[in-house]
Amino acid sequence: MRSAQPDRGIKEKVSIDIEIRFARPEQPEAGKAVTPRLKPSPARLLLVRHGQSTWNHEHRIQGQLDPPLSEEGRRQATSLGARLAGRSFTGFYTSDLQRASETSQLIGHALGIDPVAKVELREIQLGQWEGLRTEELALRFPEAWASWSEEPDWDLVPGGEGSAAFETRVDSALDSIFNRHPEGDVLVVTHGGVIQIALHRVVGRPGRGIFPFRIQNASVSVIERRNGRLVVSGVNDIGHLEVASGELEIG
Repeated sequence: MRSAQPDRGIKEKVSIDIEIRFARPEQPEAGKAVTPRLKPSPARLLLVRHGQSTWNHEHRIQGQLDPPLSEEGRRQATSLGARLAGRSFTGFYTSDLQRASETSQLIGHALGIDPVAKVELREIQLGQWEGLRTEELALRFPEAWASWSEEPDWDLVPGGEGSAAFETRVDSALDSIFNRHPEGDVLVVTHGGVIQIALHRVVGRPGRGIFPFRIQNASVSVIERRNGRLVVSGVNDIGHLEVASGELEIG
C-alpha cells in the first residue's frame, strides 16, 4: 500500500466530492499565454466513527478498553471503504484502539493507503464504568447513572478522564491535523465521543449535555475550514449502510 501524503447532514446524504475552481485568469502579455491557477480546495476532515465492536453489540461501556470489531462492524467498514474508493486524501489518521484501527485498515485496503495511528484520537477514558453493561451501571452507580440519564456529562464518571482533559486532547489532535494538511480531504477514523467534541467545537454545546448529535457506527461527519473558519457540512452520514443501528452506544 502507498502511504497518505504526510505534508502536503444533518441529513443522511453528504457530498464528499472535492470542489476545484479556476481562478480568474491573468491578463496575458502580448504573445504570451497564461495558465489558469487552481484555487486551493478547503481543508476538510471526514470524521468516521469505527464500525460496530463486539462490546457495542453487547451494550458494554468501552472507553479506552480495547474490544475488536464484530462481524457486522467489519461489514460496515468494508461498505464505507467501497464508498470512498477512488477518492483522494491528503492524510489518513486513526485512533490506535483496535476497533478504530481495524476499521481504518479495511477502509485503507479499498483506498490503497495506510493510516497513521494517533493515540490522541482515542475515546475518552471512562474509569470505573469501562467494561460494564448499562444495566450494571444503574445497580453499581445509581446516583451517577441517574444524573447521567437525565443529562449526560463526562464529569459524572468516577475515575474517568473528565471533560476538560478530554476536550483539550481532542482539540490539540484536530489542530495538529488541520495545520499539517491546509488543503484537501483528510480521513480520520475515531470514536463517538471524539466526534462529538469536534462538532461541539464548531457549533457550541447546549448546557452540559454531551450528546446533541447522533453519531452511529461507521458514520461520516464532515468539518471544513474555509478562510480560517470551521463549518460543519455533514453529520452522521450512513448512506453506505443498508441497516442503521437503533441505539447510540458510548465509545
